[in-house]
Amino acid sequence: MEQVPGNDVQPEKQVLLPRLLEGSPSERPGFCFIGADSVYERWSLPTGSMADAPKEGRLTRFLDFTQLTDMASESVGGKILFATDDFFAPAENLIKSDSPCFKEHEYTEFGKWMDGWETRRKRIPGHDWCVLSLGIQGVIRGFDVDVSYFTGDYAPRMSIQAANLEEDKLPEIPERGIRTGAAATPEEFEAIAELKSDDWSYLVPMTELKPGNPASGHNYFLVNSQQRWTHIRLNIFPDGGIARLRVFGTGQKDWTATDPKEPADLVAIAFGGVCVGFSNAKFGHPNNIIGAGGAKSMADGWETTRRLDRPPILENDENGILLVPGCEWAVFRLAHPGVITRIEIDTKYFKGNAPDSCKVDGCILTTQEEEDVIRQKWILPAHKWKPLLPVTKLSPNQSHLFDSLTLELQDVITHARLTIVPDGGVSRLRLRGFPSSICLLRPREKPMMKFSVGFKANP
Repeated sequence: MEQVPGNDVQPEKQVLLPRLLEGSPSERPGFCFIGADSVYERWSLPTGSMADAPKEGRLTRFLDFTQLTDMASESVGGKILFATDDFFAPAENLIKSDSPCFKEHEYTEFGKWMDGWETRRKRIPGHDWCVLSLGIQGVIRGFDVDVSYFTGDYAPRMSIQAANLEEDKLPEIPERGIRTGAAATPEEFEAIAELKSDDWSYLVPMTELKPGNPASGHNYFLVNSQQRWTHIRLNIFPDGGIARLRVFGTGQKDWTATDPKEPADLVAIAFGGVCVGFSNAKFGHPNNIIGAGGAKSMADGWETTRRLDRPPILENDENGILLVPGCEWAVFRLAHPGVITRIEIDTKYFKGNAPDSCKVDGCILTTQEEEDVIRQKWILPAHKWKPLLPVTKLSPNQSHLFDSLTLELQDVITHARLTIVPDGGVSRLRLRGFPSSICLLRPREKPMMKFSVGFKANP
């Protein structure tokens, strides 16, 4: 068995892909609420332990969906289509990529300035709600309904609905423009009514929100759904404010519509790629490096701590590669099994903390094998990993393009491992290639797996 170099973190400190709400169907509610003062008893967490974003620990395999991409963020193309009221603060604030803030002495002509969506105190029948289109369409794993700084005027209850709508059948929705101080017009109500959002599926039923403390009012909801979603309706009851709505999940691409002659980024989180294991992520999660678009700063990449096993005096080999005993690694499940032909590793913004070198390996794993190896902390037999990129020197703050070792289109993979030496940060990883029709069957079905292309069997 191969012990992956750099895998020296304690088991309870290794963040793994969430396996949301495992168990029998009777144990799987559609959602699970985790607030500042109450925690779903299945995990027996200390009271108040979830007031902030889920931390690394034994339970992050279940709870750390916040390390997935925010599919609603304005930074990935999320957009508010409609809101019943935006009197104190517009709904567009819900999908800002930065954290909410508070300006104690800031006021507008309509009242206190707030960094979120805040409606007027309702004096007519009904409740407030808004509709948004996801920037990344796909499978939703969880929500964070953040009421930070809304200490006396947060919405006391809310629910979340979702729909999977065909883009070419969407009605024309009026542009919202500047909304502070305004309510929806009859024309806007008429246009949004064509979406029939009252009938959308409930991912979170009406639930009371917990305010937490002023600067950290997170309310987390796990979602147990494998459906693809494109639009969200957030209902608040009856009115009030919410600072941010985070919609965490993974993208889902229609691979049948892919041009077979054009390589696709098979690890992109927007298409369904995801990190399923890593050795260290002190300053940034590996899911960041497969995110949409280019990195915005070092915070938008994967960065590790400095390894303590580095020699007191560093030396290079004859190829200029640093001679050190350890390394760090991250493993990704591809959005679709395929053949990698082109690799991009970008160290932008990492000017004094880029890795010295890296390598990329790939393997084929069934669903059951992935589950087993996660429990084994990614200790795999050496022959399972096939080289895609040999040990290669990296430069700081630079994009590196490499041809994969599988240019002959012989090696289909389902998972890829990026290893960096000895430590440091990477801003983006792109694994471009061609999807394969490979079918991953669970071992219990005991078929003779045959592929038109793939790894040859190892003795």
